[in-house]
Amino acid sequence: MKKRDTNIRTVLEDLAVNNSEPAFKSLYMSYCDRIMRYLIMYVNSPQIAEELMSDVFFALWENRKQLLDINNFDAYIYRIAKFKVLNYLRDNKSLTIDLDEIPIDLFALTETTPEDDYISQELINAVNEAIEQLPTKSKLAFKLIREDGMKYKDAADHLGVSVKTLEAQLTYAVKKISKIFNID
Repeated sequence: MKKRDTNIRTVLEDLAVNNSEPAFKSLYMSYCDRIMRYLIMYVNSPQIAEELMSDVFFALWENRKQLLDINNFDAYIYRIAKFKVLNYLRDNKSLTIDLDEIPIDLFALTETTPEDDYISQELINAVNEAIEQLPTKSKLAFKLIREDGMKYKDAADHLGVSVKTLEAQLTYAVKKISKIFNID
């Protein structure tokens, strides 16, 4: 078991057993940026994404006693976020929602490091344009694996595809981006 997994398990136990507000705050601080980026890909509104994020963490607090039964917290919190955004889209758009038709911005609300600041704006625009040309499922697979560091199995479960399909989508995404930048 990784150290991060052990730390999350300890925080979850503290939250579930002791109703620990510091443990809840720790979870919030660990996950809020990633969940916000995930939500904003679908709603394209920071205000709505913030409301949905509040709903995600409220649901987490309300169900804190069941957290001891959760084996994979990353997958669990992303699943809550997914259902919150789907409910929002269903209630505010139409009765049928096709996630493949929803435009997403892969780099929404990302923070840069000092090294990233040296990358030219043209390169950033070119990368965004290359990623935008990908099919939505490939964009999501790329984001979940490459940006959020999710495990292949968890990302595949989250997207409702097999690990092989996820690998194929990632391979396609990398080849497509590499081809655009003439990288062999």
